[in-house]
Amino acid sequence: MSFSEFTQKDYDVIAREYADLKEAARKRCTNEQELAVVQKAFDFANEAHRNVRRRSGEPYILHPIAVAKIVITDIGLGYKSIAAALLHDVVEDTDYTVDDIRKLFGDKIASLVDGLTKIKTVLDNQDKNTPEEEYNQSLQAENFKRILLTLNDDVRVVLIKCADRLHNCRTIEFMPEYKRDKILSETMFVFIPLAHRLGLYEVKSEMENIWLRYKEPEAYNEIQAKINRNLTDKKKEIDDFIKPIEEALTNNGFTFQIRKRLKTPYSIWHKMMTKNVTFEQIYDLYAIRIIFDFKPKKETDTERDECYHIFSIITGIYRYKSDRVRDWVKHPKSNGYEALHCTLLSNSGIWVEVQIRTRRMDDIAEKGIASHWAYKQDGYASENDSEMDKWLTKVKDILTNPDVNALELLDLLHSDMTSSDIVIFTPKGEQKTIQKGATALDFAYMIHSHIGHKAIAAKVNMKLVPLSYVLKTGDQVEIITAEDEHPKREWLQFLQTIQAKSFVMSYFRSDKAAIIEEGRIALNARFKESGYKVTDRYMAHLAQALQLRSFDELYFRFALGLVSYESIEAASLTLNIPGKTRWYDITNLFHKKDDAPAKPNKKEEYVIGSPKDKHKYIISKCCNPIPGDSIIGFVNADGSITVHKKTCPEANSLASKHGDRIVIPRWADREDMYFLARLSLKGTDRVGLLNEITRYISLAMNVNIKRLNLGTEQDIFSGYIDLYVPDKKTLDALIVKLRSINGLQEVMRTEI
Repeated sequence: MSFSEFTQKDYDVIAREYADLKEAARKRCTNEQELAVVQKAFDFANEAHRNVRRRSGEPYILHPIAVAKIVITDIGLGYKSIAAALLHDVVEDTDYTVDDIRKLFGDKIASLVDGLTKIKTVLDNQDKNTPEEEYNQSLQAENFKRILLTLNDDVRVVLIKCADRLHNCRTIEFMPEYKRDKILSETMFVFIPLAHRLGLYEVKSEMENIWLRYKEPEAYNEIQAKINRNLTDKKKEIDDFIKPIEEALTNNGFTFQIRKRLKTPYSIWHKMMTKNVTFEQIYDLYAIRIIFDFKPKKETDTERDECYHIFSIITGIYRYKSDRVRDWVKHPKSNGYEALHCTLLSNSGIWVEVQIRTRRMDDIAEKGIASHWAYKQDGYASENDSEMDKWLTKVKDILTNPDVNALELLDLLHSDMTSSDIVIFTPKGEQKTIQKGATALDFAYMIHSHIGHKAIAAKVNMKLVPLSYVLKTGDQVEIITAEDEHPKREWLQFLQTIQAKSFVMSYFRSDKAAIIEEGRIALNARFKESGYKVTDRYMAHLAQALQLRSFDELYFRFALGLVSYESIEAASLTLNIPGKTRWYDITNLFHKKDDAPAKPNKKEEYVIGSPKDKHKYIISKCCNPIPGDSIIGFVNADGSITVHKKTCPEANSLASKHGDRIVIPRWADREDMYFLARLSLKGTDRVGLLNEITRYISLAMNVNIKRLNLGTEQDIFSGYIDLYVPDKKTLDALIVKLRSINGLQEVMRTEI
């Protein structure tokens, strides 16, 4: 932020932006008194932020105005939330207090502002902590814990925070690159999954696209250009596809509208990366939404029946892909989403996804939890309207669990927010939703902790199965218990849900001291076998490397089998002391405060491969970046720097917890460095194809092959080649050439 006198042009911009906000607010305010509160909040915030500017140079007040607009248009909150959005930076950035806000605007608005201020305070202070503090804890993780705790106080705080984050992403170009990467990584690791769980589709999609635009600008621009070309080419075909549907629905008496939609650049890129397909192989690029007014003709009519009726009409016109039908009407998602999806083949030969929704379903799909609760308050109750409440209760249980530290919590919640759900049934036919990959024992604990503790086996679809059985959609599950049964340590090896693991861990913590001593004896015995001698000081740092709060916790988890000796050895390597081979050699590293890992110098240049740069660089094996890739670096405890692709999930996780260790390295311009990359190939086999591929790689491109794994099955040629390349430009040129070889249909760079 900076200070300088506003000009008349500044005042004109502020007036214009607020006029737009006020017009939008009228639709959310039920009377003039509520609108007057919004006006009062703007006047107060406008005066508090007078002559204050953002990094971009624009008046600071434009930020809270923009956040308030998102709160209205993308989330659909009411006047108190609009006022809180306008006031959300006042307490942090001026001399006003929460008590001042309370006196002027009442308890509820003051409470919302207080929650937002506490979140912002922790986030801002995270950049001011000492290196030692940053090593021994993650204030970012503590910050996100605080954000999520507000879910249980008032979910509107989190919704407004999501709006604040979205606008910060929109204006992220004005931030330095290391700060930009920190914010984008936090956004991908926490805020995007959170927006998804809260049903904020538009907010989530826009944040995803901004993330891709800055993390992989070349990929984003290439995909966007292809989308634009496809849209131009296919516009008439989509219109022709819609026309008979409109006529048929009108003839059947429906009041409806049809919206056209294209997959977003991020969703296309993500599918290309996860499915290893090209842009041209994504057949559900186009979608239409049929949004209709539900008008029951008799009391027994339901929204579901009408959705099925429309489905029968449109599948009578076009052929549909049976394995692409998704019935989110009968089994709504845990974030409240309801719709019936199908994929139809147009007369011109393109696949089009069709989403069938009522107006209510569409409101919830676009604005999420805010619309969901608004309909509940109006007396509407869907079959699964408690799923969001159940999830919020589960989050509260996780957050208040004393066994989970902040770093572990962040990973657990990220996993929970990004996991998909399956539907199963009780013996009486009651529908239940549980995390995909969950076991029969997870289900037992979902019913009740007592059932879980006493479980001995399960019946799935009337057949006896072990408690470790992985459940599938549609399974009917019955848990068999015995009164003298109790939790077993081996259960922790296959349990998948946070709730179930927490119950079992709590059971064993009743005998924690004995288990810690058992773990200490067992681990020290393993150390002795390996010829290692370690101190408590080093064990504390080893525990930190494993994201545990103390070495007692490490001993406890080792005894329970939750931490393996192999993972301990792997964690020791992350401390990365050059020239040291024995763990006991590392114990003197942190004797003095001065020896704590230094914060990276944001003004220093980091150049990989430069003879002038004395840093040690470690190329991460999880994503194998090569020159030309967008990269991010993290300073380790010993000062070495681990380099990841900016889009690497592990990099997003690290940046979300240790944003202050971020550096932005660049590649030195050298021709004598080679990096490992993998190409996956697929095509139709012919005589001489393999020879042609390898000859071109080795002779024409002068690229060394490290590993070749190619084979043929039923005339389909597939596999991968690992090779050493100097940079991405060389690899891209190689891909283009290989694609031109007769018989090769797919050539893609994939992860090793």
